[in-house]
Amino acid sequence: MLTAEFDYALPPELIAQFPTLNRGDSRLLVMRRESPILTHQAFPDLIQYLRPGDLLVLNDSRVIPARLRGVNSATGGQFELLLLEETSRNAWWAMVRPGKRARMGTVIELCDPSGQRAGGTATVDGINEEGHRHLQFSGPEDLHDRLAQLGEIPLPPYIARTTPAELATDNVRYQTVYAAAAGSVAAPTAGLHFTANFLARLEAAGVQRAFVTLHVGLGTFAPVKAEQLDSHTMHEERYIVGEAAAGAINRALDTGRRIIAVGTTSVRVLESVAAAHQGRIVPGTGRTRIFLHPPCRFQVVGGLLTNFHLPRSTLLMLVSAFAAPGETSGRARVLEAYATAVRERYRFFSYGDAMLIL
Repeated sequence: MLTAEFDYALPPELIAQFPTLNRGDSRLLVMRRESPILTHQAFPDLIQYLRPGDLLVLNDSRVIPARLRGVNSATGGQFELLLLEETSRNAWWAMVRPGKRARMGTVIELCDPSGQRAGGTATVDGINEEGHRHLQFSGPEDLHDRLAQLGEIPLPPYIARTTPAELATDNVRYQTVYAAAAGSVAAPTAGLHFTANFLARLEAAGVQRAFVTLHVGLGTFAPVKAEQLDSHTMHEERYIVGEAAAGAINRALDTGRRIIAVGTTSVRVLESVAAAHQGRIVPGTGRTRIFLHPPCRFQVVGGLLTNFHLPRSTLLMLVSAFAAPGETSGRARVLEAYATAVRERYRFFSYGDAMLIL
């Protein structure tokens, strides 16, 4: 399939710049794969579509304050650092801007969000083919312990912030209420709609849940640049599946109960592990480059709760595949649903509304 087939028009004002006033106040567009009818609901109405025994699988990765500031120790020139992946203690791959000034051996003095030198340095000791810099941090015994003071939440490029108060709100709202394992540089946004009270309501209704971890990388926002989907190289992300989650998911599979993935990241974990283990979920850690696009099939996931995704993104392609497994018709169905969402003034992307596909 062609990448251009996954393009669509979106009025800029429908890109949600802020979360809803209260977590969980978003809208919910419901698509049933066997029906052409779309249903417009509020997010709490999700409970009407779930059955006792259904298993929700949620990604419990926590977003880290991965955006740092610094100055060149030799020239005073300013840098912005975006941590991408830790390779060892105090060593990270990062995007550094302006990259041309971050040559091998450059020493960057770390600053706090206000721009004041905060102690500690980052030295460029590697550059990869993508232009990312490998940084060796010194000063803090463990950079993780200083990120809360040094870093900022790395919001997507389509969200603009101008005041510290706005950023303070993001520290809470750009994080799921069940976030646990630190490591993402972007939120698993389908989970942002859940409150602790709503999760308790679902549990009381007999809906079970399990947590997996996939640390979301920067590539989640990147549009596919290849003309053909088969030519695209998927970004890599790290995942963890614990024994309790694996057991719960396998029991649901064995008893024919529905497994509802909360977010495309949860789908990527489940389908990656199942592909490697003959349809079973085996506990462990790993890395995935799985690229789910039409006309692929799904071995584990029977329902998907997700947000509205960027044009030409791998996430939109995954959703299109899920709308019609094993066929290519899901692309047209999803783009028709997106066109309806635009007409109905749904809010798009990370802080936007939700969509349920069953």
